[in-house]
Amino acid sequence: MERVDLMPPGDGIGERADAYAAAPLLNCLLREVAEPLPESGDEPFPDTGEGRPRVCRLPGGGRLLRVRGARRPAAPEVYAAGRWHRLGHTELVKLVAEELRAHTGLSNGDLPAEMIDSRDVVAALLTARARATAPDDPYLRSEQSLITGHPYHPAPKARGGGPVTAWLPYAPEAHARFPLVLLGVREDQVAEEGDTSALDALGAVPPGYRLLPAHPWQLDLVARDLAPAFADGRLVRLRETDFAVWPTAAIRTVHEPERDLFLKFSLDVRITNDIRRLWAHDLRKLRRTDTAATAAFAAMDGPAAWLGDRGYRTARFAFEELAVVVRDGLRGSLLPGATPLLAAGLVEGFEGSPLAAAADPGAWWQAYLRAVVPPALTAFADHGVVIEAHLQNTLVAVDGDGTPVQALYRDAEGVKLLGDVERAAGWERLVYCLVVNHLIEVAAVLAERHPGFDPWPAARRELARHRFPEVAELLASPTLPGKTNLLLRWTGADGADARYLPLPNPLA
Repeated sequence: MERVDLMPPGDGIGERADAYAAAPLLNCLLREVAEPLPESGDEPFPDTGEGRPRVCRLPGGGRLLRVRGARRPAAPEVYAAGRWHRLGHTELVKLVAEELRAHTGLSNGDLPAEMIDSRDVVAALLTARARATAPDDPYLRSEQSLITGHPYHPAPKARGGGPVTAWLPYAPEAHARFPLVLLGVREDQVAEEGDTSALDALGAVPPGYRLLPAHPWQLDLVARDLAPAFADGRLVRLRETDFAVWPTAAIRTVHEPERDLFLKFSLDVRITNDIRRLWAHDLRKLRRTDTAATAAFAAMDGPAAWLGDRGYRTARFAFEELAVVVRDGLRGSLLPGATPLLAAGLVEGFEGSPLAAAADPGAWWQAYLRAVVPPALTAFADHGVVIEAHLQNTLVAVDGDGTPVQALYRDAEGVKLLGDVERAAGWERLVYCLVVNHLIEVAAVLAERHPGFDPWPAARRELARHRFPEVAELLASPTLPGKTNLLLRWTGADGADARYLPLPNPLA
């Protein structure tokens, strides 16, 4: 199949931002709302020489929509008065809002603004990247590559609608790096659990205080709430670190390579479906979920690793606002000579990506499957642990030839335990994260780069090696669960309240 270029002619930032922002929004509209029309060959919209477009009907108003490209749809047009009319991003947002009002009977003034904000953020990121220097470390390059972001979210790059100057200095996609702010919390006001000793090594504090690093963006966001604590001495501002940290794809999680230190902060900004604060209920169950995941991976016969969330520290009077989680570094888990890469970065693409360089897609894909599938399924079947095995929580380590040899999973906040959730719900979540959000995306990139390559026989074989009932049902099922991020956000559902619709199963 001929590849369709998402980027319009020319290299204007505005046009490129429109194309980047339109692709995930169109993916959501096509998955969740639109009704595909069968190809008959006699429609009033023939092949134009760029490949036959996808045409669908929007049920709310009966309008016809067509797009080009499969994995990242582009060039949206609506049919009216006997011809096709091209939609810019603003017009596309208006069309989506009209369609959702008709489809759901509900209005939503916030989501269209987030869609526009997401597009404007992309434009600012593209401008900043043009004059920024990407990190030399391929791992950091992969973490900071996500210009598109979540491919099935209507506003994946929205940053809370704030001014560019507020968030750009901390944006991974702009290759940012910055120092942390070191605070002192009076000892009687400290709340912590687990191993937080890595924080004490970041600097000295006055007698009677404990060290608490803070993300400067979060500190700005909650400055008014913290003013009384600074005034009465429960909290003191010490200095900035003498080293810089690199924000990872998660934005609020940062990495300091020399210390091999990962820190995850609260961030009072809506990013995709949630306000990214470290909520108290999640912090209080962190040790339990992380301990279960750590034990599950330790029991496995293989190179897969779990990057544990060792513990958290915060202030009692700002429990969620100032919380910081200490995460395991990479060095203790990586195979010798292996290079870790973010799976989402492999899908997005970055300089030096081994997926892009794979000469034999079949061999590369089999190695990839053998690295990422067994640990996720084994954790579920043998240990009752449901990890969020999606693209952004998966690191894939490659050897010197670029061949996948190891998977490293992370983020205890998203872990579910089968003692707490129904087995069927846990399995549905795992299938969505591992297959729909992860394997389908990687497979699509390989198929796009290597016309004629079919990734699914190998995926079926790898899954079939795991002999428990849910796998057999998965391989026989005509559908997979697809999360409805557009409808979830439009109807104002809680970000953690996943809702699914059936998608065609390429494994069946």
